[in-house]
Amino acid sequence: MLDQCERNRLSRRRASLAAVAALFAALFLPQMAGAQNYPNRPVRLILPFGAGGVADVTARLVTERLGEKLGQRFVIENMPGAGGTNAARAVLSSPADGYTLALFSNGTAISVSLFKNLGFNPVSDFVPVSSMGYFDFIFVTQASAQYPTLAEFIKVAKQKPGALNVGTINVGSTQNLAAQLFKSTAGVDVTIVPFRSSPDVLIALLRGDIQLAIENYSTVQSHVADKAAIAVASSGPVRTTFLPELPTVKEAGGGDFEARSWNAIFAPKGTPPEVIKTLNAALREVLEAPDMKKRALDLGIEAKASSPEEILERLKSDIDKWASVIDRAGIAKQ
Repeated sequence: MLDQCERNRLSRRRASLAAVAALFAALFLPQMAGAQNYPNRPVRLILPFGAGGVADVTARLVTERLGEKLGQRFVIENMPGAGGTNAARAVLSSPADGYTLALFSNGTAISVSLFKNLGFNPVSDFVPVSSMGYFDFIFVTQASAQYPTLAEFIKVAKQKPGALNVGTINVGSTQNLAAQLFKSTAGVDVTIVPFRSSPDVLIALLRGDIQLAIENYSTVQSHVADKAAIAVASSGPVRTTFLPELPTVKEAGGGDFEARSWNAIFAPKGTPPEVIKTLNAALREVLEAPDMKKRALDLGIEAKASSPEEILERLKSDIDKWASVIDRAGIAKQ
């Protein structure tokens, strides 16, 4: 039989275990139950871009279906500016419960090297959910230009160093850095002219102020269809699905060139794994739907989900890639 001292010790041990169990239940069981029932209220997706752009259109297209799939509304909130800092802070200041999510893009990867103090770390402060879509940029020339192919443009650029202009949107954008990368891989001396907006780029192209523009397919689509501009190359590693007859920059003689844009959903670090799993599975189903793929393709977007690990690897590789381009181009940090 146990003596009184041992009985007291055993009683204290049981009391301690009961206290630990109670603490665990109070702290973790509600979170676990919430994750299993996710989502049971509207979910916010915060974008570091304004309304109307490719990322915004993609997000609205996907989240509409995602809401139908999961039985809850997904609300888009646009918080542009500051390299995504405003949007990231809004997500990080919210509970890590899956009800406030972030949209990341290759622009997020660029911002890591473009800003002196970004204010957040997209790799360590967030966890990946899945990609939503990928898209290539289109190289276009004026319809009346003397070089209706990119190969001919490169030839003229090498014959006349500094004579040709390439237009893009603002310095540090993916299009702008793609132009910097093109200069390097194609070995051409061209002047890169940044503009405030995509319409400004196209006006300059049609007016003849620039000889080549790098833009989203949705932006140049109508001008190419009207034959006011000529699409001469796509920026991806392989030919695009929406313009399969168009050579890639690499095929056209632009060297080892590749510049793809992407959009993905990330969650703040600490979000329950079950929530990530639920979102990833739902996104896979939504993005595999044939009508979804067609609607995205009409915008020049390849609707495609990924594993969390795949999109995280893409983010990391793009951080390294664009850091090198920014450094080589001598672009000052903002």
